[in-house]
Amino acid sequence: MARGGPRLEHGRRLELGRSFQDGGEHYQRVRPGYPADSADWLIPAGAADAVDVGAGTGKFTALLLERSLAVSAVDPSPDMLEQLRAHYAAADARQGTAEATGLAVSSFDVVSVAQAWHWCDPLPASTELARILRPGGTLGLIWNQLDTSVPWVHRLSRIMHAGDVYKPGFRPVVGPEFEGLESHVTRWEDSLSTADIMELTKSRSYYLRAGEATRGKVLANLDWYLHEHLGHAADEEISLPYLTLTWRATKA
Repeated sequence: MARGGPRLEHGRRLELGRSFQDGGEHYQRVRPGYPADSADWLIPAGAADAVDVGAGTGKFTALLLERSLAVSAVDPSPDMLEQLRAHYAAADARQGTAEATGLAVSSFDVVSVAQAWHWCDPLPASTELARILRPGGTLGLIWNQLDTSVPWVHRLSRIMHAGDVYKPGFRPVVGPEFEGLESHVTRWEDSLSTADIMELTKSRSYYLRAGEATRGKVLANLDWYLHEHLGHAADEEISLPYLTLTWRATKA
């Protein structure tokens, strides 16, 4: 069985991760949120305090707040945190990383890392997140992934150069501080226009790191695929199938 997320060399992981340092407003506007089911399955009964690590603009933070948890949100990007503070003022937003949160020992019942674990160094991050969790606390790793079992979505993902596609053998790497890793899958659809899909593509690491010629080619291919090949109108709403993979493990 395959293990881990994208197999990136450490320097390349950092380079791609830095592509999200700016553009927080665009990210907040075009990236999908997460289904309520993923948070309901993840959060144990009686949990009171949570920290969302790699929180970005607060897409998963929102679900934690909706469930009446006291939430801290950690991200390395000031630009992303500015959006998070604007939309989710109830969260205690602060700069940091999964490997160095700056938070106190044994302070949280739940740590979530949504759409960000593949940018982390998993073993040092596991050590740090276990440090801030209370005994028996829950680590949650969450990914939205395009459902490429649907043929038109599979081709779309290739044109977009989307890395977040469903891999049946995927199992995230976590450190020995955690045990009982198990997963849950939520199938859902996001409603958006073809223009929204173009903007979604612009929020991805491949596009953000590409040169102008490559960006132009990607958008031209998308325009042809969505409007000519699939025949959608520019203002038409499309249901884009997703899978949300939620993993949880307990602090050993």
